[in-house]
Amino acid sequence: MSASVTGGRLVLAATPIGNVEDASARLRDLLASADVVAAEDTRRLRALVGRLGVEVSGRVVSYHEHNEAARAQELLDVVAGGGTVLVVTDAGMPAVSDPGFRVVTAAVAAGLTVTAAPGPSAVLTALALSGLPTDRFCFEGFPPRKPGERARVLADLSDERRTMVFFEAPHRLATLLGAMAQAFGADRPAAVCRELTKTYEEVVRGSLAELVEWAQGEVRGEVVVVVGGATRSAGADDLPALVAQVRARVDAGERLKDAARDVAATAGVPTRTLYEAALQRG
Repeated sequence: MSASVTGGRLVLAATPIGNVEDASARLRDLLASADVVAAEDTRRLRALVGRLGVEVSGRVVSYHEHNEAARAQELLDVVAGGGTVLVVTDAGMPAVSDPGFRVVTAAVAAGLTVTAAPGPSAVLTALALSGLPTDRFCFEGFPPRKPGERARVLADLSDERRTMVFFEAPHRLATLLGAMAQAFGADRPAAVCRELTKTYEEVVRGSLAELVEWAQGEVRGEVVVVVGGATRSAGADDLPALVAQVRARVDAGERLKDAARDVAATAGVPTRTLYEAALQRG
């Protein structure tokens, strides 16, 4: 184990996921000073630097899923020679459901310096806005497109206790939500986060059943789906105290549906079970 002595470095830099004002000062400096900028889409990079008012002085090369393996060694040769290679994707952090992983792995194996300029992340932004537990979570990326493979993946996640974050294309959203309702239960809490940080940002929260119904309309833009983790079943000893909490919040002016959802999420019990119990008491 030894540190790189070439002076070169591979830098993964996060780019804005929507609002260009989220670009960091460090990203601007790196774009202007890097010897090579490896971009997922060079046209989008040109558009970004134009909006930022930055002039790229280094060489710009394409680096995407179809040429990752072939391009990696070329980038590492620059780093080994003492240069700075900046890797950027269309939006967010490289190597997170985007190109970057292969060149990082190769750089580490070669003993070269790898660092990051952190910034916008669709995963973390959606998680924070979802209203679901954030203390433990997992990122599942894009689920399989084929129904059978998707069903198997979701079935394997049905007992996952952590909050789950997925990416999905808008035209497949309703299908995914329906598959999730079957695998996780229609009552499982979730959130669909659309167009994050953009002008028409929207976060829709509810049960999977409610979101399936909402998604029947036209959905556009970049989409992140956040789903609550599996919860234990409420026992006979749990419900009375939880129902009392719900009724107290209702007496204070909160809607029964909202109070039941919040208390259920905190206690780790199904919303429907708590809602029906509170409804019966009321």
